[in-house]
Amino acid sequence: MPLQRVLFVCVGNACRSQMAEGFAHTYGKDVMAPHSAGLAPAMAVPEETRRTMAEKNIDISAQFPKPVSLFPNGHFDLVVNISGYPIPGYPLAVEWKVSDPIGGPPEVYRATRDLIEQLVMKLIVELRRKSK
Repeated sequence: MPLQRVLFVCVGNACRSQMAEGFAHTYGKDVMAPHSAGLAPAMAVPEETRRTMAEKNIDISAQFPKPVSLFPNGHFDLVVNISGYPIPGYPLAVEWKVSDPIGGPPEVYRATRDLIEQLVMKLIVELRRKSK
C-alpha cells in the first residue's frame, strides 16, 4: 500500500502541527508521508517547541511554518485539524482537540506534546492495520 499523505494543521504551524509532523516522521514513516501547515503561519518555530521535542529525541530544527494554502486541495489522503477552526478547502478534515501551548510554561508544552504523541501513535496504528 502506498504511503498515506497526511497534513497536520494548526493556527501558526509553530507548535502543535510541528509536533505532530515530528512524531509522524519519526514513528510512522513506513505508513505516511507527513507535512504540516498553519492557517496563519508564525514567523518561526518557537525554541520551546524545539526543546520540548528534543526531550523525546526528536529533532525538528529543520522544520518551519508554512501556510495551508501552499498545498493544493486534494493533495492529501488525510488532513488532521488541530487548529480548532475550520480549514478553508478541507471540510472533511479529522479534528483533534488539543490546546495551543504557545506562550505557556514548559509543562504546558510537555502536556501538549504528550497528547499529540498519543494521537499520532494511534493514527499510525490505524494506518498500519489498513495497510495489511
